Amino acid sequence: MQEIIVSQKDDVKLIMLLEDGKLVEYYENKSSHNRLEGNIYYGKIRNIVPGMQAAFVDIGEGKNTFIQAKDLIPKVDETKGIKKETIDIKQIAKIGMNVIVQVKKDANHKKGARVSTHINLPGKYIAYMPDTDIITISQKIEDNAKREKLKQYVKEKLLDNEGAIIRTSAENVELKEIDNEIKSLKNTWDNIKKEAQGNEIKLLYKSDDILTKVIKDTIGLKIKKVTVDTSEDFEKVKQVLNQLPKNDVSVEKVEDSLSKYSLKVQIERMHQRKIWLKCGGFITIDRTEALTAIDVNSCKYTGKENQEQTIYTVNKEATEEIAKQLRLRDIDGIIIIDYIDMTLDENKKKIIELLKQNIKKDRSKIQILEFTKLNLLEITRKHMFSNKI
Repeated sequence: MQEIIVSQKDDVKLIMLLEDGKLVEYYENKSSHNRLEGNIYYGKIRNIVPGMQAAFVDIGEGKNTFIQAKDLIPKVDETKGIKKETIDIKQIAKIGMNVIVQVKKDANHKKGARVSTHINLPGKYIAYMPDTDIITISQKIEDNAKREKLKQYVKEKLLDNEGAIIRTSAENVELKEIDNEIKSLKNTWDNIKKEAQGNEIKLLYKSDDILTKVIKDTIGLKIKKVTVDTSEDFEKVKQVLNQLPKNDVSVEKVEDSLSKYSLKVQIERMHQRKIWLKCGGFITIDRTEALTAIDVNSCKYTGKENQEQTIYTVNKEATEEIAKQLRLRDIDGIIIIDYIDMTLDENKKKIIELLKQNIKKDRSKIQILEFTKLNLLEITRKHMFSNKI
């Protein structure tokens, strides 16, 4: 059974997704943190930096935000062989110019937020993208006939300069529901454009908070129960559920939601750098500003087969654990996995296929590259939310 557990501790709200009592997703939302990601603003360009081909945009939220030249021009579909246009930012941006931008990544103590003119309005079944003709579909929908049917249907409902991302939840829903959502998201975008008038900097669209997004995004995953420990969250969850399509999700308020399933212990383990494997090996996870490095170590495991098989056994078990930890810790950006060196290319291919299978439950977008000449596996992952642990 899948369920959501919410716990409020001082100014921090913990939002957890569990499968059969095991923690699989974990998010922290600090009330003192003004989360901007997903918000859309009518901003103003304050400064242009030609050497970086970037500009700084004032959105009225304190520190100016950062935008690159490529995020000021229409988005193109590179999978069709269309190359991004190379253009001088001074030709498309002027100081004092107003722009509609969406926050793609929140600010931290070192950098301001990153914004883009590539708008993404999320719905339950699709994400609507104005000013582009890109239509993509979740890789988790594997039925080719169904994929083509959904893409064709959505394409027919959009104009030439409108795009969309078809989400996994659209796989088994009635097409009419998708049509209704497209109309609703188009209407939202029309209202946003109407508000973007004059010279005043303003907030045009407020993104859902993390709790609301988790509930909306996971309703299609057979969530059966939400447990909270405050009256405020109880009422909030009920309100969100009432706005969603018919569902049988129950909501329960308890005194201490962390007392279930030894959650305090599970959270403590999640913060540890070293994770032990059943075979006796372990992995370490080191997160830096540039990338995340994951190292696989056999420790004292010697196995009963030859050396290559012993190494493969550790790497195989490590792969299953790594897929869990990426989702659990919401690790994003560039991820480098330093597996124990394997001699056989066949085993490397098996590891990649195993990783592909194990990340299917992850709701985020993950790209797996090939092993490098140094036997490092490179992958990238898009974060679910910017509030990291």
